[in-house]
Amino acid sequence: MDLSLLVEGFGTALTPQNLLFAAIGVILGTAIGVLPGIGPAMAVALLLPMTFGLDATSAFIMFAGIYYGGMFGGSTTSILLNTPGESASVVTAIEGNPMAKRGRGAQALAAAAIGNFVGGMIGTLALVLLAPTVARFAVDLGAADYFAVMVLAFIAVTSVLGRSRLRGVASLLLGLTIGLVGLDEMTGQSRLTFGSLHLSDGIDIVIVAVGLFAVGESLWVAAHLRHRHDRPIPVGQPWLGRADLRRTWKPWLRGPLIGFPFGAIPAGGAEIPTFLSYVTEKRLSRRRDDWGKGAIEGVAGPESTASASAAGTLVTMLTLGLPTTAVAAVMLAAFRQYGIQPGPLLFQNEAGLVWALIASLFVGLVLLLVINLPLAPLWAKLLHIPRPYLYAGILFFASVGAYAVGGEVLDLLLLFVIGLLGFAMRRFGLPVLPAIIGVILGPAAEQNMRRALQISDGDLVGLVSSPFAVVVYVVVAVILAWPLLRRVVRSRTPDSPDREHADA
Repeated sequence: MDLSLLVEGFGTALTPQNLLFAAIGVILGTAIGVLPGIGPAMAVALLLPMTFGLDATSAFIMFAGIYYGGMFGGSTTSILLNTPGESASVVTAIEGNPMAKRGRGAQALAAAAIGNFVGGMIGTLALVLLAPTVARFAVDLGAADYFAVMVLAFIAVTSVLGRSRLRGVASLLLGLTIGLVGLDEMTGQSRLTFGSLHLSDGIDIVIVAVGLFAVGESLWVAAHLRHRHDRPIPVGQPWLGRADLRRTWKPWLRGPLIGFPFGAIPAGGAEIPTFLSYVTEKRLSRRRDDWGKGAIEGVAGPESTASASAAGTLVTMLTLGLPTTAVAAVMLAAFRQYGIQPGPLLFQNEAGLVWALIASLFVGLVLLLVINLPLAPLWAKLLHIPRPYLYAGILFFASVGAYAVGGEVLDLLLLFVIGLLGFAMRRFGLPVLPAIIGVILGPAAEQNMRRALQISDGDLVGLVSSPFAVVVYVVVAVILAWPLLRRVVRSRTPDSPDREHADA
């Protein structure tokens, strides 16, 4: 890396005009990320036609602000309303929303904002220093490796969330079934389309995520409004005390170690690493009783991971022209709009643009923290809006977001059918996250499994044809065996006192 190029990039990004575009991007990204169903990918897509009059550098600086702003904005409604604005903030709701219900919504938002800042800074530094190495590693992974990573996600998500593994598996199967809808990419056969041409392209993940979370949560709240007195939830002070900082600084630093590598490989964007971060922090925590009731580590770790994953996503997009998330795909289209082809020669042919974009990531993260941390109490005041009005608004924006996906009335019908499914899952105690993971990763896991088997002529050994895949399956085996091992250890531990008492 030539440090002088990065310095020149800062010189470009810190001009008043580009600072303005970065601030606009951060504010728009946060505001749009807050709205259920309208995440950063849709924000960039909607703003793409508006940038025709801008030069490429200014446009991409604004897109970078939207990207990071959307990542943080999605966590806001996850924490305050249990309705993620985009899929990467799904895990944040698990501990963030209970924190808000306990009157610590502002602390959760502060932990998320600082986590985004720390994770984004470390991830962007890794982007600057390690992009070529990570890109080479991603190129070397084969279909069997990707399938192994996705199996790890499926096993982990059904083993940790919820009180019952059976319910986790049932939720995962629902998600995998929804992911089957559409045309088989390898054979062209229709699956679960019921003769509808509109379903041939499958059900968009935005509709599934918004239906299960926003609509399902709204229906669940509406069904219980009569049975409880709806009192405003206290918010608390918008800063972190010493006890909170002691619990969050390690998750903030661990998050990028998980998020950045996963962001750089095509394995589902930030969904897998945020969940793995949650699992890791839960395993390492000394306060097991707090988990599920509002453990601040469960907010700090996944948010830092998501931000670092966003930086990792840009590695393969810039160096290989390979988009690993929806936002990266839209940004790739934006590059082509300006006649620029991302790839190995991008850093040579468009050095000024690339280093200005990377420098703007640092600038955008600072702006994100400066703008959003003081606004934590303002966002937390959403809790004081009467529930009927608040969730009516959520249903409205969810419907707008779902309709904007394809402009079809059928999308709205699918939204509310999936919303009823989300309501039923809450009614019978099925966790929602496994279903979302199944929808997102199911099709990709199927394709990678079939490609690996084709390469090996149907021999199952083809699924463990690399050292990386073997290591991942060992981790899967440990996760599956851990409850049994823990039970054996616990059964042996009380024996020694009993024997001592008997001997006495």
